[in-house]
Amino acid sequence: MSKIIGGLTSSHIPSVGSAYARELFEDPYWKPFFSAFPPIHQWLGEKKPDVAIVIYNDHGLNFFLDKMPTFAIGAAFEYENQDEGWGIPTIGKFKGYPEMSWHIINEVMAEEFDVTTCQEMAVDHGFSVPSQLFWGKPDEALVKFIPVCINTVQHPIPTPLRCYKFGQAIGRAVASFQTDEKVVIVGTGGLSHQLDGTRAGFINKKFDLMCMEKIVDDPEYLAHLTTHELVREAGAQGAEFILWLAMRGALQGRVTKLLESYHIPISNTGAGTMLLENV
Repeated sequence: MSKIIGGLTSSHIPSVGSAYARELFEDPYWKPFFSAFPPIHQWLGEKKPDVAIVIYNDHGLNFFLDKMPTFAIGAAFEYENQDEGWGIPTIGKFKGYPEMSWHIINEVMAEEFDVTTCQEMAVDHGFSVPSQLFWGKPDEALVKFIPVCINTVQHPIPTPLRCYKFGQAIGRAVASFQTDEKVVIVGTGGLSHQLDGTRAGFINKKFDLMCMEKIVDDPEYLAHLTTHELVREAGAQGAEFILWLAMRGALQGRVTKLLESYHIPISNTGAGTMLLENV
């Protein structure tokens, strides 16, 4: 049986990808953000996971406002990072794991989560930036990747509770996969931010820190927030927190927080990085 050993979180904003490409790791503006990752790299080096399930939201590369699936799962042999126009260098192709992808698809469908199956899938910065932060260039990564895309763009978006339960279904699917492999779940995006409208630039640090506290031991509290409450407290794009909740749902039981970092001045986004280990 495969086992989920932990969960990771990271912002996925394009400016992070640009800073990574320019190697601004010691730059005073970026150092507080990048300093969170070496301990995670050490943990990954010790645990040696085989598979990374990356939960993110597509920003128009695969899906647009006229056709936006609520849940989509990649089932390809590889996933190419393509240019979206943000000026971030593309970083090649990520190795897929279609056997586990199809197992997860079948299992979550059996639990009445209707997913879009993607046998060809390009991945944008929402996927590539966190994956690069944790594993480096795709051809250097020692894990196979499974993209899981959740709509946070076109309303109605799935509720926090729905995403938490979706994550739980993914966790059960992984646990029933008949190979002895170690899996990490990555929740990307946010935290609080709003890119447009009268609240452009909005950040709610108090809410962000509360979410980072409760996602460890009381994720059900966060799962029962309404979509309206989440947008009000975290901003229109801060609704990406549902991606974190899906990650936490997949971890199921108790977890131990091994690392937490929070940094604000990144493109008006509250950026939270966490390492959670399954107990």
